[in-house]
Amino acid sequence: MGILDFLTGEFIDVIHWTDDTRDTMVWRFEREGHAIKYGAKLTVREGQAAVFVHEGQIADVFGPGLYMLETNNMPILTTLQHWDHGFRSPFKSEIYFVNTTRFNDQKWGTKNPVIARDPEFGPVRLRAFGTYSMRVTDPAKFMAEIVGTDGEFTADEISFQIRNVMVQEFSRVIAGAGIPVLDMAANTADLGKMIAKAVDPVIAAYGLSIPEFYIENISLPEAVEAVLDKRTSMGIVGDLNRYMQFNAAEALAQPGGAMGATVGAGMGAGMGMAMGNQMGWDGPWGTAPAPQAPAAAAPVTPPPPPIEKVWHVAVNGAATGPYGRGHLGRMVADGSFTRDTLVWSPGQDGWKPADEIMDLAQLFTIAPPPPPPVG
Repeated sequence: MGILDFLTGEFIDVIHWTDDTRDTMVWRFEREGHAIKYGAKLTVREGQAAVFVHEGQIADVFGPGLYMLETNNMPILTTLQHWDHGFRSPFKSEIYFVNTTRFNDQKWGTKNPVIARDPEFGPVRLRAFGTYSMRVTDPAKFMAEIVGTDGEFTADEISFQIRNVMVQEFSRVIAGAGIPVLDMAANTADLGKMIAKAVDPVIAAYGLSIPEFYIENISLPEAVEAVLDKRTSMGIVGDLNRYMQFNAAEALAQPGGAMGATVGAGMGAGMGMAMGNQMGWDGPWGTAPAPQAPAAAAPVTPPPPPIEKVWHVAVNGAATGPYGRGHLGRMVADGSFTRDTLVWSPGQDGWKPADEIMDLAQLFTIAPPPPPPVG
């Protein structure tokens, strides 16, 4: 190497930075003690800014572009050094490249539960987490407030401080928003905008901005969520009384159930009525028929009489019966059994209005004959 090459190597004439990482926010150009040649080329790419620091003071800031480092485009450094228009000598300054692109998918979350007052549940503890993006909007302020003389500054070094600010503002916004817990999921976008707006003045003092802020989830403690799940189940069931009646009716339909005796009694009553009808007895129900002459022995045993179908009737939220069709006909006559009365019989799919049961609907279409005249 000749003496000219050696002297040329003492001066830096090309300054640029190419970043192959995803989290570097600031990188100091390594000049290794060499001076910067007057008129050197400075390349600042899109998404970058170059900050000159001279003797501990922040001087000129360059945005994207290609620059010749001369007195006409370094006004602050020229003033600090008292350079005149004839200055042509090399100079020494620290050069920091600042990444001004967005740093996406930054995480935030509440380390401890946040206490909020809900209009329905009272004081509740909430946890939340989400993501945000940040970017450097004022490179000089960011260098002065955050980076200092750090030769390589990454997003992780500032993210903890930003998370603290976000959690603090989240607690304040949630406490004053007055949004019920059950409605927060539908308002996360609005809440995110409110929190980002509240965070912005604090972050701006660091030379940063938060272009995007997202709330991914707001959750309650597990014990509260369990109670809420039970409440939701009750809402799905609906009328608890009718639900219990339905369960009781389902139990009736099961063989050997607790109500089997009731069903058996109803069936026995129906069989008795049917046998009374076949024997020609038309007297009041429950009275003994008149003695009949013994019938001649029949050569063939007759088949068993058909079992009359019986129904349970819902009265004031309770199941009564079972009643046969004849008994229900008398209830129609006295007005205690109407088309809208709910009935159920074994094998039937739930309680239904009497008017929807074919065997019972006829009771309302057959009008009784007029009563006989008095005297």
